[in-house]
Amino acid sequence: MSEVPRYADLPEAPAGGRSGWGVFGPEDSVGMLNLQTPERVAAAARLVRRGALFPLDAPLGMFSPALAATRGVPRHTVLHRAGTIGFDDLYDNFYPQASSQWDSLGHVGYAPDVFYNGATESDVAEGRRNTIEHWSRKGIAGRAVLLDLVRSRSSAGRPYDPGSSTAFDVADLEAARLEAGVEFENGDVLLVHTGFAEWYGNQDDDTRVRLPYRLQAPGLARTEEMCAYLWDHRVCAVATDTFAVEVWPPSSDPADGALGFIHRILIGQFGMALGELWWLADLARDCAEDGVHQMFLVSVPLHAPGGIGSPPNAVAIK
Repeated sequence: MSEVPRYADLPEAPAGGRSGWGVFGPEDSVGMLNLQTPERVAAAARLVRRGALFPLDAPLGMFSPALAATRGVPRHTVLHRAGTIGFDDLYDNFYPQASSQWDSLGHVGYAPDVFYNGATESDVAEGRRNTIEHWSRKGIAGRAVLLDLVRSRSSAGRPYDPGSSTAFDVADLEAARLEAGVEFENGDVLLVHTGFAEWYGNQDDDTRVRLPYRLQAPGLARTEEMCAYLWDHRVCAVATDTFAVEVWPPSSDPADGALGFIHRILIGQFGMALGELWWLADLARDCAEDGVHQMFLVSVPLHAPGGIGSPPNAVAIK
């Protein structure tokens, strides 16, 4: 993977940002997770020292009502006939992206009918390219690095409200990285702890009901500098405990182009895996206690042909 060019050497994309199409081959539907090579997975497994496990999925239905008004909360029915020895259950109204999730490369395109690596709307809709099963078949495992923005911003005397539209720029990430004492390696999964999920868990019902209609959430700044930073550090995935990885709401100014909503670049041009609404609070506390911010991460998305999103079923192991 040494042939991966620097961001500045990628071709410019027409609506802003640059294009990583073709870097992993013309038919690729895996994207930057190609950087999780067998050698890197094996090296990441050697990070396990204590055998401490940190499940990273929030409970199904935790975000209720769904933070995006177009989604819903799963309904769970336990199936049992009194006097028998068995139980079964049923989930319906299940929106994979209403709680902890991976966004597949079919979730957001760069432009209408323009998806990662030149896939079309029909390619995604008919499950030919960029859908979640491509990651399921490959598997997701490798080194993860946790950057704790809650802690680093507080240490710098710049605390923020996790329920606000706070944008973290490259300098913020670098400050958190230096505080964590880590260097990035090719193929890292970047875990960004913003405190949003834990903040949400402490809100009353009235606040939760109002949130989908005036949602504000912290996240990565929508800048080309941020896109270049992630690409040039060969980050294969970014997973956060916030709503959209990037700061929310997105820009409504058409003049901003793709930089108004950098999902369009990160997913649509880079093929980067984005994880949202993960539960990172317990892992962040442990990292603060033992000073170790790197770990082995394993995630098993649903093997759902044609799927657009999936619970991550992720665990960090230290």
